[in-house]
Amino acid sequence: MSQPPGQQPPQGEFGAPYGPPPETFPPPGQGTAQPSGPYAAPAQPGPYGPPAPPAQPAPGYGYPPQPGPYGQPPQGYGYPGQQPQQPQQSGGPRGGGRFRGRTGTIVAGVLAVALLAGGGIWFALDGDGGSGKPTAGPELSSGPPDPSPSPSPSRRKNRNDDQLSPGAEAEAVNAKRKPGEAKMLWLQESGVDLPEGGEDVYGPWIFGDTVVKAMFHTVTGYDVTDGRLKWSLRLPTNACAAPSQATADGKIVLGVKHTTSGDSECNALQMVDLRTGKAGWHRSYVRKGVWDGLSDLRMAINGDTVTVGRTSRTDAFRVSDGKVLFGKLPGNCQPFGFASGDVPIAAASCQTAADDHKEQLVQKRDPVTGKVLWSYKVKKGWEVAQIYSADPPVVSLKKPDKWAILVLNTNGTYRSQLSGGPGDYAPLCDTDVVVQGINLDNCLGVAADADTFYMSTGPVDIKVGDGNRVAAFDLATGKHKWTVSSPADQSLSPMRTEGGKLLMYLAPSKGKGGGIASLPPTGGKWEMVVRHPASGDVVEREFIEPRIVYVDGRTFIGQTRISGIDDEEIRTRSLVAYGS
Repeated sequence: MSQPPGQQPPQGEFGAPYGPPPETFPPPGQGTAQPSGPYAAPAQPGPYGPPAPPAQPAPGYGYPPQPGPYGQPPQGYGYPGQQPQQPQQSGGPRGGGRFRGRTGTIVAGVLAVALLAGGGIWFALDGDGGSGKPTAGPELSSGPPDPSPSPSPSRRKNRNDDQLSPGAEAEAVNAKRKPGEAKMLWLQESGVDLPEGGEDVYGPWIFGDTVVKAMFHTVTGYDVTDGRLKWSLRLPTNACAAPSQATADGKIVLGVKHTTSGDSECNALQMVDLRTGKAGWHRSYVRKGVWDGLSDLRMAINGDTVTVGRTSRTDAFRVSDGKVLFGKLPGNCQPFGFASGDVPIAAASCQTAADDHKEQLVQKRDPVTGKVLWSYKVKKGWEVAQIYSADPPVVSLKKPDKWAILVLNTNGTYRSQLSGGPGDYAPLCDTDVVVQGINLDNCLGVAADADTFYMSTGPVDIKVGDGNRVAAFDLATGKHKWTVSSPADQSLSPMRTEGGKLLMYLAPSKGKGGGIASLPPTGGKWEMVVRHPASGDVVEREFIEPRIVYVDGRTFIGQTRISGIDDEEIRTRSLVAYGS
């Protein structure tokens, strides 16, 4: 699961040193680069003013002990309370279809140049008239989803016309299970006729006995044990962004399009109760100016606050009732995104010129007021790409041709910079697999606990298979501790730590099922916790870059994006569950 061209970190290890460590990581075979000196000292705490847009940070998949990814636990792919991760390969969770390019971003960039050159400014209208009050919004309907139209007889035969029904497929897989293998509990297809360009898939989020996903104009809840449809909510406009995790009481706030027109802006919010599938408050917010109108959205939930970050500002709302908590803050530095979870870590940028937002900060902010609790100034020219972990703070920093991983103390002071290890690290993050709603905390292939950071590499030998390595780093020193290897044809991706052990997703390969593996903090031999059936390898391998959630002994694998070509997407497998 490699990143799109132009978005991959430099080959080999990390780039020039960001902090005190004198070591730098050049691409293999290029020798050692001269250290460039430590990063700037942490800035004094205190409110930073309106932020400048980030230099297109790349969000990370949230892994364990950090801001959390999809699913109820905070952080990281598939496990509760984990941290986010970084981009790149790894057979880990995250999304289906193949059309995950950043075409929209490129077009937006070209348009921004055109607008700046012409001196034009675009303003969006506030749907609630600036009243600050949420509205009921367009009419929404709950109940069974509308049946998708059958493909026209005139269309060519699709590759999945002979595909078994989800129930029959699961039965066939389970009938061939080997001893020690978990069941394929259930399988769901997309069931939605999508536009040709395809759509991003948000979730899965798990609350109690319900697993929920959102795509296009539908939010759907299934029973975690048997996949039975519990509820379906049809949105009046398309979903276009979402936080990686829901609130503790099962509420999610989706970013939705303002209207149904093809060029409609993603500037409205819809709250949904994951327990019942009922729609709550709906409201729109203002996006004005080139920086704001064209920037990607970074959504997060911290307690009862949902934030919508963009290059030039973040708007915060109370999840329970939609009340506006804060918008543009005093000063020239503004947060452009938070990581979901209990510890509200944000990335901020400072506008130093009309078209320059190159100075960036890592901050802890009060999610209700936006007040800065501490702030660390990133060395000029570096950008905050992902927040791999919020507690402890582990941050991915990028330059066009360099990459560094910064570790901070819980008070925002410098702790270490990661160095060494096998190199060719390849976490997979939102920037690599989704087109809209690019969060800072959604990465597969990274995880952290209080003392150690874990990260996956790319394939060791692609001619043999996707086999890779997982490296561990000491957070106090930043130094490499140990490395373990996966099977030659299957990759391992850290998800989170739990009970003192590292939980990882083992990707499937031809004739072999995937599963959840655990590893002690000292490294050594890893063992399987849940082994997915080898008889279902074809199904599991259809989830190209999925999101993976592991809760209560069950693995949930969901697509990240589904394409919309020749109606094949109607039968595309969109969500599968494994367990005993």
